[in-house]
Amino acid sequence: MADSVDPGAVPQFTLSSGSKIPCIGMGTFGSDKYAPPEVSAAVAGAIRFGYRLFDCASVYGNEDLIGQVFEEAFKAGTVKREELFINSKVWNDMHGRGDVLLSLAQTLKDLRLDYVDAYFVHWPFPNYHAPGCDGETRNPGSVPFSPDAFMTVWTQMERICDMGLAKHLGMSNMTIPKLEAVLPRCRIKPALIEMEQHPCFQQQELFDYCVKAGITVIGYSPIGSPNRPGRDKSPGDYADTEEPEIAAIAEAHGIHPALVCLKWAVQRGSIPIPFSVHEKNYQSNLRSVLSDPLTEAEMAAVKKAERNCRLVKGQVFLWPGAKGWEDLWDMDGKITPGPR
Repeated sequence: MADSVDPGAVPQFTLSSGSKIPCIGMGTFGSDKYAPPEVSAAVAGAIRFGYRLFDCASVYGNEDLIGQVFEEAFKAGTVKREELFINSKVWNDMHGRGDVLLSLAQTLKDLRLDYVDAYFVHWPFPNYHAPGCDGETRNPGSVPFSPDAFMTVWTQMERICDMGLAKHLGMSNMTIPKLEAVLPRCRIKPALIEMEQHPCFQQQELFDYCVKAGITVIGYSPIGSPNRPGRDKSPGDYADTEEPEIAAIAEAHGIHPALVCLKWAVQRGSIPIPFSVHEKNYQSNLRSVLSDPLTEAEMAAVKKAERNCRLVKGQVFLWPGAKGWEDLWDMDGKITPGPR
């Protein structure tokens, strides 16, 4: 690709292990809008363009096609396996004893890999929802977070790390109370954590907690996820790229507001994983971190764009008796218990 980016020019962060990870990657969640072939085609183009970090998950339903892309890229000499940083995640329906290994085995088969660079617990409880469900869907078997149940899963995660099937471990969709309950019990600490993060939902307290704990943050929905599923859209949601603070900075730099969100994330010290099937978009996303950084004044202005606007509320995971989606996120600083 004539106008491709030199992967070596993309800044990297250092994980607690000492390993390096690119400061920006490509997500592969096609939402309910993009079919697996469209997602895998974008991954193929992104590899050729210079992306080296890809964030996958079994529940996205496209790892088999993405695996074909990886295999073809290795065979063609476009990239070596060790040059890619590939994430995947165990889905909620595979939290039983022994199921984490089964889940990862399927992922490795689908992705045509011998190992993943990081494997995440996608959500911290076993509550399941069917792909493509609406926001009113509830599983009657859903349960609240349990530190003991989570540690049953995490012990399996540590085992796959011991086996060399995952180089690093990660958590996702956690809160400070949940982390405080489980981190002291972890034999192998998470190197990474994924959380929703964009200018209108910065999660500063959780971000600072993770940094202090030596956990590198990956931010999903980094531009506000305009193509998120309908179940995750609510009246009153803010659109990050339309907020005045972001729009003003974008105009000053002559760039799309989405790129302001990405620059802010990287300069803050987190890893955004935007997704687009459109070549011009994923190319400009990667280029955005190479030059023309935001000024200190602009970073401060983005901080003022905080609207506490959580987009992925997770209400489909609520258990019987839960009051609302807020119960998933321990809003009062304590783990929300189940009904008595």
